[in-house]
Parts: sequence; C-alpha cells; structure tokens
Amino acid sequence: MDLAFSLPTSPVVPIAGEQVHYPVRRIFCVGRNYEAHAREMGAQVDREAPIWFTKSCWSICPSGSTIAYPPGTTNCHFEAELVVAIGKSGFRVDADKAWDLVFGLACGIDLTRRDLQYAARDKGYPWDVGKDFEQAAVIAEISRGATLVQGQRISLQQNGIVRQDASFDDLIWSVPELIADLSRLYHLEPGDLIYTGTPSGVGPVAPGDTITVRSDDLNPLTLTIGPKE
Repeated sequence: MDLAFSLPTSPVVPIAGEQVHYPVRRIFCVGRNYEAHAREMGAQVDREAPIWFTKSCWSICPSGSTIAYPPGTTNCHFEAELVVAIGKSGFRVDADKAWDLVFGLACGIDLTRRDLQYAARDKGYPWDVGKDFEQAAVIAEISRGATLVQGQRISLQQNGIVRQDASFDDLIWSVPELIADLSRLYHLEPGDLIYTGTPSGVGPVAPGDTITVRSDDLNPLTLTIGPKE
C-alpha cells in the first residue's frame, strides 16, 4: 500500500535501568479520583464508575524536558499522578487479576489548560482541548515490576515548594479497580498507559517554573516550563 506521507513511529518512554523503551499505544486518564481534589474543583464525587478521558499518545513528554508554556491558555495547571503501564492483553478482567496486566509504574503529570476545560464544561461541551495537547502527558522512567505498598505517597513540588502530597490509599478507585473497569470498555493491550488521577492542591504553572514529582521507589519526574512560543 502506498501512503500519501509517512508518520513518525509511536512515542516511547524509558524503562528505569534498561536500554529498551516502552512504546506508547494509548493514554487513558481518570478524573476526580481523589475526594479532596473533586471538592476543590467544585464537583461531586462519582462513586458509581470512574470518569474516563483520553489523551493522544503524541502528548507524551519525557521527564527532564523544558517545554514552552502551552498555547491557547493563560491558566495551565499541573496535576501529579501515578501512571500505570500495561504490559499484557486483557479484556473483562476481574480486579483480583488486574495486577497481572501491569508492566510497571511511573510518576506523571497531567497538564491541563484549565480555562479551556472550564469554558467547555460550563457549556456542556467535551473538554478535550483542555486536556489533550502537545506535551500534556508528562512521564518519568517506568519502573518495571513496581507495585504499591500501603501508605505510599505521591508529592509535587513547584520551585521547591510542596503543592500536592497524598497517599495512594486515598484513591477512590484503586489501581486494580481502574484496570478492571477500563477492561470492560476496551481491549487493553501492551503500550496502554493509565493516568490514575490527581490529589488536591493543583495549581497554575508559569514560565520559569521547575516542577518535581516524587513517589517512594519510583523514579522522580522533573519538568521546566519555558516561555510562551
């Protein structure tokens, strides 16, 4: 088959301590998965099912990057998140079998053009442009085989000041529950990433900011915000 033009290969994420990389297929994200964050957004917690949205794989941004302040917004927010990398195929998986699909874990940031998200939400429109844009899915190196321990935390520092800090025990929908629910909606495959939701404390970024995300036993994430294009 002849193509009108060629496309770049799928984005990849480094795997901690290895020479091979993890190719990214799809990015699934969860909204309002911490009760305190839902409250700060002025929203109700939905305990019937996770709130899913997606980002293009082309929004992947590796840790250590310096990116331009995102276009089209004057209120871009950081959202620290645990990222789950899927390593096996799965469909209609029970929660007690969900960890079998996990390749590894990583620290991530879901950058959000909050003003565009709110404007769309207030009109009842989809808020894709608030979430899915270039370099909006920041991710650290993936720790292959990593699991969570009770009380494990995630924190985000902006210019050395802690802005977010929470335990994964506070997730409304746990990692196995998220995988089980998503696998009822999609055939999960290796290369799928799940951004599991952000704690309270989200806030705006500005040119010149340095942001760091840390979680026990996972590689830290760093990001620098450059000037607008």
